[in-house]
Amino acid sequence: MKITFLGHASLQIEVGGKHLVVDPFITGNPINSVINIESLQADYILITHAHQDHILDVQAIGERTGATIISNFEIVSHFEKMGLKGHPMNHGGNWTFDFGDLQYVNAIHSSSFPDGSYGGQPGGFILSTSESTIYIAGDTALTYDMKLFGESHRIDLAILPIGDNFTMGYKDALKASKLLGCSKVLGYHFDTFGFIKIDHEAAKNHFLDHGASLELLEIGESLSL
Repeated sequence: MKITFLGHASLQIEVGGKHLVVDPFITGNPINSVINIESLQADYILITHAHQDHILDVQAIGERTGATIISNFEIVSHFEKMGLKGHPMNHGGNWTFDFGDLQYVNAIHSSSFPDGSYGGQPGGFILSTSESTIYIAGDTALTYDMKLFGESHRIDLAILPIGDNFTMGYKDALKASKLLGCSKVLGYHFDTFGFIKIDHEAAKNHFLDHGASLELLEIGESLSL
């Protein structure tokens, strides 16, 4: 499994010969000068919630690639009205796709489309494959539900928001990693805007001081599991 950081809370995941794009906010990212959406491959687009900084490029990528949208019922219905393909899910639900098993799980946040209309309840994803299992938290506060996620899955990598203000910060992300039983964390949702800029060294050292690791990738960088 290869995971590429596309900036903000956007990812590309290559697994089982398929390409998954998560929460594409690329053309509007003020600190992105690396990723061009026209070059992105996508068989599926996973969406955690409806805020603009998570769905901005869904339509453009979906129309070009024919990717299937995976999200909650409300978000999938929204994009199906635009002519895109979709697979709706809801909290706690599992489905086996050709890239692996996917569960849509709880997140504590809000969710509305840019026009203010209802975007369903926010969520995250747990992706289980023959290679590894990852947890993509989406935008969320620290929640004790994460203990249940860790008890139900052996998580190899937790992808957690660390920018604070709109989500949990890196100190709560460390607590989340303990609940999840996963000491390896990839941080995202940081630095894009003034409200979520962080001290990288302080964040990494906070994890190291507590026996965990925090990976912070540059836009376009990848890691493999």
